[in-house]
Amino acid sequence: MASRLDWWSVGLYALFVLMGWMSIYSAVYNPEAPLGLFDAAFYTSNAGKQLIWIGTSFVLIMFIFALDFRFFESFAPVIYGLFIFLLILVPFLGVTINGSHSWFKIGTVTIQPAEFAKTATALLLAKYLNDPQVSLTRFRNQWKAALIMFVPILLIVGSNETGSALVFVSFIILLYREGLPGEYPGLLLGGIFLFVSALILKPLTIFILLVILAGMLVLLMPIYLQRMYQTYVKIALGISVVMSLAMLVEWVVNNVLKEHQRNRIKVLLDPDFDPRGLGYQVTQSKIAIGSGGFWGKGYLGGTQTKFDFVPEQSTDFIFCTIGEEFGFIGVAGIIILFMVFLWRLMYLADLQRSRFARAYGFGVVGILFFHFLVNIGMTIGLMPIMGIPLPFFSYGGSSLWSFTILLFIFLKLDSHRSDMLSR
Repeated sequence: MASRLDWWSVGLYALFVLMGWMSIYSAVYNPEAPLGLFDAAFYTSNAGKQLIWIGTSFVLIMFIFALDFRFFESFAPVIYGLFIFLLILVPFLGVTINGSHSWFKIGTVTIQPAEFAKTATALLLAKYLNDPQVSLTRFRNQWKAALIMFVPILLIVGSNETGSALVFVSFIILLYREGLPGEYPGLLLGGIFLFVSALILKPLTIFILLVILAGMLVLLMPIYLQRMYQTYVKIALGISVVMSLAMLVEWVVNNVLKEHQRNRIKVLLDPDFDPRGLGYQVTQSKIAIGSGGFWGKGYLGGTQTKFDFVPEQSTDFIFCTIGEEFGFIGVAGIIILFMVFLWRLMYLADLQRSRFARAYGFGVVGILFFHFLVNIGMTIGLMPIMGIPLPFFSYGGSSLWSFTILLFIFLKLDSHRSDMLSR
């Protein structure tokens, strides 16, 4: 099986994990009292703990490759059901960390079921779509696929872990690749654009822009459509719907979102909003990245890193460590490598003979891409802070384990590509 394993993907995974650990070590490094690998105190630091998580991740990889490749499709409902059960239990038996009541604590180890629920959902979606009778052009199949996604979303939101819940939106890539009509991704993008516009612009400004766009649309129409009464009724109805949604966004932000969520939006819209308080984290992250310049300050040379200016620098804001120490060149290199990695996974997914393996592969791509995009976006102030880790780089056992399992299940399926029936 080793000869059929995609070693390019494995090599990039190992490279990312190594660079991630080096960045975590740099983030906690104290030049006045450096710790070596053989110092007992080293393993109480984030770098030491991450090294243990990396070692256990290799054990998980061996376990995945020891299983029959048919196990993942056969037991997808069981795996999904198990994590739904854990998500139900976590509000009652879990603990609160950083305001999120979504963790189980076993001794000194904390595990977040929401991270693993992404893999479970991808497996069940892939199994459902593998049925030859299922077509995503039919509404009854669309709502069943949506139900598989929304059950964990609702449970995760109930644990005050909005960031992890939003990751499930990435499954639109999987569904679109497997036949979901293009109107749905279009509506999703349009909804995001409208949400952002409603936050930035006043309702009157949106109305004026809509009227201008409607006028341009009418002018570009054929004459016979311009003369039809129904044309203007549809345009007026469209403007009314968009305006209603825009006002609904404002109401939701002010009356439904919690205070910390509203504050994150305020910081995103106004980078100078409370720079010493609510906006401190993003401000310091941008300072750290900007201070790296073109070439960076060199490994272990980051001043923002050494003096703990950036909160959560080992976890959600690990990217600013890379930016400060390796500059524009390092940041560009990481982005290019990650895009090559995602392209490779998409290429492998398209080669699959089984719809199950192909759909799961695009689920993997969607999850990794969402994490990559949002994590970098929030460290440079283009997206609100949502507690989204950078895959394979950020400190944390749950995130490293979940991304490792997510990826290597697909690589296991890919290594048995020739053993699967084409569907």
